Amino acid sequence: LVKSHLSSKSLNVCTSGSATSCEECLLIHPSCAWCAQEDFGQARTLNSRCDFSQNLQKRGCDDPFIENPRSGSSLLRSKPLSSKGSGVTQYDVIQIYPQKISLSLRPGDQTSFEVQVRPVEDYPVDLYYLMDLSLSMKDDLDTIRNLGTKLAEEMRKLTSNFRLGFGSFVDKNISPFSYTAPKYQDNPCNGYKLFPNCVPTFGFRHLLSLTDKVDRFNEEVQKQLVSRNRDAPEGGFDAILQAAVCKEKIGWRKEAYHLLVFATDDVPHLALDGKLGGLVHPHDGQCHLNDKNEYSAANMMDYPSLALLGEKLAENNIFLIFAVTKRHYVLYKNLTALIPGTTVEILDQDSKNIIQLIVNAYNNIRSKVELSVWDHPEDLNLAFTATCQDGQPLTGLRKCADLKIGDTVSFNITVDARGCPPKGTRKGFIIRPVGFKDRLEVSVDYRCDCSCTYYTKSNSSRCNSAGTYSCGMCHCEPGYLGARCECEEGEVDHQHLSACREAEGKQVCSGRGECSCNQCLCYESEFGKIYGTFCECDDFSCARHKGILCSGHGECHCGECKCHAGYIGDNCNCSTETASCASDDGKICSGRGSCVCGRCQCTEPGAFGDTCEKCPTCPDACGTKRECIECRLFNTGRLADNQTCQRMCKDEIITVETLKTDDSNTVQCVYKTENDCVMKFTYSEHANGQSVLTALKEPECAVAPNAMTVLLAVVGSILLMGIVLLAIWKLVITIHDRREFARFQSARSRARYEMVRFDPSTALRLIQMIEIIYL
Repeated sequence: LVKSHLSSKSLNVCTSGSATSCEECLLIHPSCAWCAQEDFGQARTLNSRCDFSQNLQKRGCDDPFIENPRSGSSLLRSKPLSSKGSGVTQYDVIQIYPQKISLSLRPGDQTSFEVQVRPVEDYPVDLYYLMDLSLSMKDDLDTIRNLGTKLAEEMRKLTSNFRLGFGSFVDKNISPFSYTAPKYQDNPCNGYKLFPNCVPTFGFRHLLSLTDKVDRFNEEVQKQLVSRNRDAPEGGFDAILQAAVCKEKIGWRKEAYHLLVFATDDVPHLALDGKLGGLVHPHDGQCHLNDKNEYSAANMMDYPSLALLGEKLAENNIFLIFAVTKRHYVLYKNLTALIPGTTVEILDQDSKNIIQLIVNAYNNIRSKVELSVWDHPEDLNLAFTATCQDGQPLTGLRKCADLKIGDTVSFNITVDARGCPPKGTRKGFIIRPVGFKDRLEVSVDYRCDCSCTYYTKSNSSRCNSAGTYSCGMCHCEPGYLGARCECEEGEVDHQHLSACREAEGKQVCSGRGECSCNQCLCYESEFGKIYGTFCECDDFSCARHKGILCSGHGECHCGECKCHAGYIGDNCNCSTETASCASDDGKICSGRGSCVCGRCQCTEPGAFGDTCEKCPTCPDACGTKRECIECRLFNTGRLADNQTCQRMCKDEIITVETLKTDDSNTVQCVYKTENDCVMKFTYSEHANGQSVLTALKEPECAVAPNAMTVLLAVVGSILLMGIVLLAIWKLVITIHDRREFARFQSARSRARYEMVRFDPSTALRLIQMIEIIYL
């Protein structure tokens, strides 16, 4: 928070608070400090003595005079944690560290401290068994007649120091909760055929104080008889409260875990139910056991509320275990959320599982650590962060579960005060693990006063004997003015005010100061310094560039930027340096632009980049990139020197077998190598501004033909042509012969036909003709 206020002058809550005293300054914000130095600040300035301590130091306030109290804590008692609970050291067992601390709190300024808790091994246990003896619990009473011996055997596996006590309850012996007719006074079961005899109704009866003689428990249980009440709910909450607050009679030890087992098969009566029987007085939370160890106020006060019950259980470090039947489990489970340190277990109909139930509940209790706060002052904020056995901090939690005996858990507790109580007020509170006797006492005092206040002097000579000097300032008596009470009010009139105006008609002290004793005392501004004879100047009203005063390259003097060396312009944003415009080849803007205010403005069409080094469409683009291809791929060319090549050729080069030339966004480049080969590559620019060159792996070179190959090709061609012509000639002859033979066959057929038809002389002529043809 302090950093955020320091990062911007416009957020300086200290100077904008207009504090007129050290105490007022401390209340504005926890990061504000006061300068009590007498000669602090510049002359003729209304100095704000309330500011961040860093600012006060910069403005000339010496450290001893800066009032900036911080919150803190100090250990008052810090005995180390114990590991074992029984034995000769059982009365000095420590389960919480530290045991006492002191906090000094400045309002709004947080401080934190750490609390460690370790449930020790073999810690003493006091268990008080509180049983419902209404008629429905008759079978349960039979089951627990030997409970003491068996329970002691199981509990001694967990602790070597175990004590057991016993009490019982039914309900208030008034209508409508119980049978009150005369015939039921001595025997409420009178006329009830299933169980005709029982003892008179009672509220709570303490039967056996806590003892390590478990046979006494068995004896006392065997004497008990059930009773009977009218409605279903029981008066068990009366009994729980009496068992909690009657510490001496019950016998609770200070150095022991206190377990109160509440066994019932029905729901409880709650506060306000007593009004049905005319009981309008709320429970007073006190012990009311008479000489017979019976609850004497059962018919005089209402049932206790859940809040009162939870308070008394926590106050006396008692873990309450509800042992209830299954059909009422949900109800009692909901009650555990309202009563800290309470668990619930399901009891069988005849209580046969009571021993295992108690052991399970005890283990469940011992596996948890939960912090509670007592007497919490309303003006304090507390925030908890738990660090359990896994070592991970859990913000907002004050509880750890699933612990093993001997595990140490820690809690970081942050405290801050919301305000200042009356002077001299000291407060405190207590932090205690639920159910533990151990506790941490926290005392609190408030740091709302300044030490310089103790040296206040009235009628001080520093104030011309007309004021009170306190913490570096004069508080003038009525009728006196000035930083040192040097002027009287009558001396300040219109004529004297004119000395504080720059010109007639102008505001007094330019509206940014006060006229005191004929001179201007300028206000302090959260934006900067106001100065001048008439407060006409400041160091924050100059031109800005991108929100930065004088671009950060100059100083503001009375509204005008005075630029540092190397910068020009109204707001000092223009650099005269050209080094940032030099490209890798040493040229300014790569010869494609001009350097303006330390940045290149490219003039060549298509050129871009910080130094105009990128220009795929420029005429010399291929020539420039060719040198990088030669030196990077083949170590040849003008840039073959490694250092020069690496410095000037930083583009990505990709080699391929076949070059794609169909991309309209790339420039195709071709050049002839020293070996009369042709090298091809493309040049493109990615969206991120990176140049990419894609080149063939090797240049394309022409290859001379082999002489023997040429000779064989010529001879082969001639032979092939001869064979082809011969084949054509043969084909023509064959076709001609076949045609002539066809004619002969046709003529011969006709001649045979005519010999049959004509005379011999005709046949002879035909023969002669055939001979002529063949000849």
